[in-house]
Amino acid sequence: MTRFTADRLLLFGATGDLSKRMLLPSLCALDADGLLDPRIEIVGTARADLDDFSFRNFARESLEQFMPAERRGGMATFLNRLFFQPLDASSTEGFDALAAKVGTPREGLAVFLSTAPSLFEPSIQGLVASGLANERTRIALEKPLGTDLTSSRAINDAVASAFPEERTFRIDHYLGKETVQNLLALRFANVLFEPLWNAAHIDHVQITVAETVGLEGRVAFYDDAGALRDMVQNHMLQLLALVAMEPPISYEAGPVRDEKVKVLRCLRPVTVGETVRGQYRDGAIGGKAVPGYDEELGRESATETFVAIKAHLDCWRWKGVPFYLRTGKRLPRRTTEIVVQFRPIPHSIFSGRGARTVPNRLVIGIQPSENIQLSLMAKVPGLDRTGLSLRPVPLDIAMPEAFSGPQRRIAYERLLLDLIEGDQTLFVRRDEVEAQWEWIDAIRASWLEQGLEPKTYTAGSWGPSAAIALAERDGVTWHE
Repeated sequence: MTRFTADRLLLFGATGDLSKRMLLPSLCALDADGLLDPRIEIVGTARADLDDFSFRNFARESLEQFMPAERRGGMATFLNRLFFQPLDASSTEGFDALAAKVGTPREGLAVFLSTAPSLFEPSIQGLVASGLANERTRIALEKPLGTDLTSSRAINDAVASAFPEERTFRIDHYLGKETVQNLLALRFANVLFEPLWNAAHIDHVQITVAETVGLEGRVAFYDDAGALRDMVQNHMLQLLALVAMEPPISYEAGPVRDEKVKVLRCLRPVTVGETVRGQYRDGAIGGKAVPGYDEELGRESATETFVAIKAHLDCWRWKGVPFYLRTGKRLPRRTTEIVVQFRPIPHSIFSGRGARTVPNRLVIGIQPSENIQLSLMAKVPGLDRTGLSLRPVPLDIAMPEAFSGPQRRIAYERLLLDLIEGDQTLFVRRDEVEAQWEWIDAIRASWLEQGLEPKTYTAGSWGPSAAIALAERDGVTWHE
């Protein structure tokens, strides 16, 4: 099928939190930079009883609240692109009116489905019944895509009934982050790294996604999901796949996603003692007292707010290299980072002079700051009359400083533009999602079989002491 650039964008859940914080600001920024086709019209839909004028006022207030002032230059022009049609997506009755509002696209329609997963199937049925789901329509889906493999397959089957895989765009917004994409550039555009990117030279890999926040208004969703399904199943496994994948034949959607799937299928089922569950209790974040999870929830719960996993890939490149994953809420600082720990040099020529060497380490910071840091051994200045001294010296690349010209973009800017233009490279394919769920479901089954309850940890700490022990028994220290 020939790729087309959509000239209509239909936003389901257009008055929701994601739309206010991310989608509308992203689209406005793209428009201000001249990256949206001048012909494109954006139709929002939700249950809210709004018309075009009141939706534009809603959008203006959202942009003023969540978009930097310096990026609002073309706001008036952007607002004129916006239209609105009220809709109860649980019923097909209102879809004919929605289709009339959308009109007949000259090139094609892109649909962004930001609704509760329970509304995915009726929304798709409504799109089909109204004629909006045709060969010139593509659809983007926000997570969660199910709660396990069975429910994920049911959602994907419902989507596939109207949209073939080449017109289905599953979003993991981490893939839109610049530093995540730079991970591929770091590996495959630099002869320095790729020859060393294997078990012969890498001791272990750490992936951390730490949050300082608690429930933050996501009470019902989070208590049903927990840290494993909320973070590990999607974001963290995507990061792992990008770190571990073989070189694709080209930077195109098919080859990149083929290699990610191979990694996910290499994940060895975890064994007893390779996972830690945790749940925070009251403590302090940034010097301010915060309640425990059970207090925020208003009742006791067995849901984990922290998980640490020692993962292995059964493949040639990574045989014997552990991947340590951890994520949690109410941790000391907000950070997402990947740490690649290289092996020690085989022999130090400096030991006879009293110098100690430390293995090289590559730290890829994804948020809140985007940076790449490589630690190298260097000689400490001096005459060395009492012995030679070496120490690690960081080489830092702060991405915003290295590229001072372009605006720093949020992930949804790239993802929305790719959806409109039909580039699937940074979206997740069905077999990726299902491979992720297979591994996660096995972990949850093992927890149930073991009766593994969450261990408590104090808010503001780095999780249960068992998570520290998970790494330290292998002689590994978490990077903090």
